Amino acid sequence: MKDATYYAEALKAGNISIETLLTEITKKAAAESKLNAFVSDFDVIAAKKEYEHNKDGVFGGLPVPLKILGQNKAGWAQTSASRIFKDAKASHTNNFVKSLAASGLTPFGQTNAPEFGFKNITDPTLYGPTRNPWNLAYSPGGSSGGAAAAVAAGIFPLAAASDGGGSIRIPASFSGLIGLKPTRGTIPTGPDSWRDWQGAAINFALTVSMRDTEKLFYAMRGQHPAAPYQAPKLEWEDKPTKNKLKVAYTTTSPVKSDVSKEAKKAVMDAVEFLQQAGHEVTEITYPLDGKQLILDYYKMNGAETAAMFAEIQQGIGRNVTKEDMELMTWGIYQAGLKTSAAKYVATLQNWDRAAFVMEELFTQYDLFLTPTTAYPAPKIDASLQSEAIFAKLAQAENLSEAQADALVYEMFEKSLALSPFTQLANLTGEPAISLPTYLTAEGLPLGIQFMAAKGREDLLFQIGTIFEVNKKFHLPKAYQD
Repeated sequence: MKDATYYAEALKAGNISIETLLTEITKKAAAESKLNAFVSDFDVIAAKKEYEHNKDGVFGGLPVPLKILGQNKAGWAQTSASRIFKDAKASHTNNFVKSLAASGLTPFGQTNAPEFGFKNITDPTLYGPTRNPWNLAYSPGGSSGGAAAAVAAGIFPLAAASDGGGSIRIPASFSGLIGLKPTRGTIPTGPDSWRDWQGAAINFALTVSMRDTEKLFYAMRGQHPAAPYQAPKLEWEDKPTKNKLKVAYTTTSPVKSDVSKEAKKAVMDAVEFLQQAGHEVTEITYPLDGKQLILDYYKMNGAETAAMFAEIQQGIGRNVTKEDMELMTWGIYQAGLKTSAAKYVATLQNWDRAAFVMEELFTQYDLFLTPTTAYPAPKIDASLQSEAIFAKLAQAENLSEAQADALVYEMFEKSLALSPFTQLANLTGEPAISLPTYLTAEGLPLGIQFMAAKGREDLLFQIGTIFEVNKKFHLPKAYQD
């Protein structure tokens, strides 16, 4: 398979030149312009120059696109897909992008994302919607939708991505890719954003092979002394591979919403396969109050957004208005302004309680299996918010705290029904991976998700490899041998 490792080895062996590879990428991107995956031009000259500094890393200087949100490189656009920053440029390169370069990846191009990463689809007003290479009538998901489209189309075999509530795993499910969200505190952050939604958000990548996923993880994993979150070192020393895994599973939505027959079948196919392979698989009830967790997630989101805009206002020297942002962002912002410090602290304490429950679960089981998403990708023109909701959002500043919170839940209700399973790992800090194991009757991909205890990415790599070597993956046609 022509994955990132394939191209890295070809670059190192001199079987392909960086000039040829950069030219091929730009041609593929131009040919697939209808996807609207990229939001900036490709600078071939700059990439060739930077390649010389990165070529000795494990990925041999391989070009990789950065997400327009939170992956800052000095001199590059830093818009967060928002109109308020449409002309902004990054003043410095952040630690995540520096770590990519140290791993032998050369930044080349920037991928589309929803404004501030608030959606599980990618359709910012600033750049327009990104389309799914599997079927242009559908979304590739979000918030790492541009990254998913770039990889699924075969333009790049690996793309930088980030995940604050499922934003790596959701597009992985919708686009037939591998999506790992590592343990909180594992991948470099800072220097301008150490906490990243109180540790809920983490940068990594979308990939098409387990060897790429594992290689990138071990190349980037580290602990910075200034980072407020430090991943436990449960797997930093060699652990023997377990011949028999204990897997808990459920297909029940944590918020009691419907789950499609396809998503349930994807999980049950995986259960049958694992049982036949000799692993112990047990159905359990969902271990937490998913509705409360989502409410806590939205509370965090609003408070963090209010803090973000306070900093933005200081930087631009004026108050922001609803004309500066999309209405959904305005609604989240207004809800955040009404959240007290006491309620915010209580929210984070609920996260910690949930983390304890999950870590207790992982003393009994190695892995927790669910659908990644409850449905396959929605259509580009799917109505996830009504005109009535938008009308309420336009007046969100006039609502009480309870009304604003209720509006945020209503605003996201249809979106949440698509992807209710991913947020848990962000709030509790555990690693989770989406694997591309299923195709619907309409030919759309649908992923399954495995979670593990903090620091046990090795178990996620093991389970992913089990499915991969047994040819259970349904990858985009660009990667089918």
